[in-house]
Formats: sequence, C-alpha cells, structure tokens
Amino acid sequence: MKLAAGVAAVILAIFIGDAAARDRITLKSGGSIEGDILKERNNAILVDLGFSILEVPRDDVIEILKDIDKADRPSEEIREDGGKLYSTADLTELGVDECVRKFGEGVVMVSTPSGLGSGFVVSEQGHVVTNAHVIERETKVSVTLFLKGQGGLDRKKIDKVRILAVNPYFDLALLKIEDLGGLRLTKLFLGSYDKVGAGQPVFAVGNPLGLERSVSEGIISNRARLMEGILTLQTTAPINPGNSGGPLLNLRGEVIGVTHRKAGMMAEGLGFAVPVNYLRHFLDNHEAFAYNVDNPNTGYHYLEPPSRRAVKDDVGESGR
Repeated sequence: MKLAAGVAAVILAIFIGDAAARDRITLKSGGSIEGDILKERNNAILVDLGFSILEVPRDDVIEILKDIDKADRPSEEIREDGGKLYSTADLTELGVDECVRKFGEGVVMVSTPSGLGSGFVVSEQGHVVTNAHVIERETKVSVTLFLKGQGGLDRKKIDKVRILAVNPYFDLALLKIEDLGGLRLTKLFLGSYDKVGAGQPVFAVGNPLGLERSVSEGIISNRARLMEGILTLQTTAPINPGNSGGPLLNLRGEVIGVTHRKAGMMAEGLGFAVPVNYLRHFLDNHEAFAYNVDNPNTGYHYLEPPSRRAVKDDVGESGR
C-alpha cells in the first residue's frame, strides 16, 4: 500500500541502527536503564533507548556500566558473493530492540511526487529494495536515510536515485542511490525462506501513515498464503499504508520478506509480505527485469486520446 502524498509525517518511533554495545545506568531508586549513551553532561545523561531519547538527571545515577553487550557471544559470519547484490550471514538471535539498534539505519523512506513508502538497503553501494507499486508510474524517486548523529537522528534526503529493475508481478523494485557523497550505508542481510515457519516471531519496520521509522511486532500466521497467484507470508505484525516496501525481519535481523499489503483497510492482524525467496530470485536476475525508460508503462503519463466526436467538432469549428 502506497501512502498518498500530503499526509503529515510525524515521528512515532525513533530508532537508530548502530552496532555499538549498550550501556547500563543504575539508578538510586534501584532500577536501571539500558541503551546507548549519546552524551554526558554535568547535570544529565542523554540515552538512546532505541525508540526515544531519554534525559537522565545525573543526581539520580549511582553507576554507569558501558559496553555491556561485549559479553561472549557466538561470532557472526558474513557471506558475500561478488556476483550478487546482497549478502547473507550467520547472525545471533537478539531481541527486537537490539535488532532495531543494530540494523535500523538500513531502513529508508522512498518518496515520489504522488506518495511515499518504505525500503531497505541491500548493498553498501546503494542498492535499495522497495515495492513496485510504491514507484509505479513514476520517474522521480527520492530516498531519505535516517542516520545516527551526535545529537540524535539526522535525516538525509537524496534525490539522485535511479530505478534499476521492476517486477510488478511480485511487487518488487530495485533502486540505486547514485550520489552517496561518502556515506557509509548499513545494509540488511537476507534470510532463508526454508527457515520461516508458522508461529515464528517477526517484526516490520517502515513509515506507516507517514510515521517515520515505526516498528510493529507479530508472528508468521502462514508461510505460504496464496494471494492473487503468488505465495505470500501472512503475518500479524500491523501493516498500513506507508509500510509498503519495508522489511519483515526475524529475531536475527534477517530480511525474510518485503511487506506490501494488508487484507482491507478495516482488517487488523492480516498483513502480507513477499517472501525472501522471491526477492532473492528478483535480485539474482535483476537484469532481466531492467527498467526501460522507453516503455510507456515504466513511469511516463500519457493523456487519453480525444474522442472521434471531439475531433470532428474541432474540425467543424475551424472550418467555419
């Protein structure tokens, strides 16, 4: 579902994808706060909780422990094939909040003159995946990155974006950010469809109703729901207009689907995503789906031809 332009963009859930370890602040009240310490002032400490920035009065703090996530964890192996646009990895299972902190910067907003949707980075060279219907009949596409800065979240909009490939049947599109300007992108890794099963916890990330970088959580309800001739992942994770093109991820932070629709505007808990096996096939064969600017169905709008009667009337008027 593509979100129509003109809907106000309000930040609902700010999250910043950084692989940095968390810090723990112990309070005099006996409680504790875990997050990434952004800045320490004389009177307060700014902490990134993943969904918000919290200011903690220093007088309330007993102890600060940094890098608590440096505890022994299995090593993560990243697999890259020089001939592919995407990567896979053996990732450690984490909580949703940790996955968001680690990979959140890889999720972007995709904008066109008629609306907006979501997308995600699959390569450090600037390749971005979204839904075909998000960019349907458009030629001007922009991508907004959400990058972690010293003071919190920095938005960077890039207008120089090229459409590389489109597959309307699987509702997939591949974009390329042309001018990175030295930016280092956070890419998401693709998971395996064979490891997807009913009841598996998942979460979606996107920009529903213009609410930037929102996270919704659920499970896989059915791994092979037939919808309009293709198999899709059915999930209880809320999907709304603006989520389209964003990733559906497992608790390792791997992309297992591309969110693209819900079952009617009034339905809840009935979201659908294009499975990752279709996405892999699309990316592996993206040249076969190459975007062609000479094709009238690839973005250019043509006026309806005038009716014969209108032409006849015009000729009659000019002959008088």
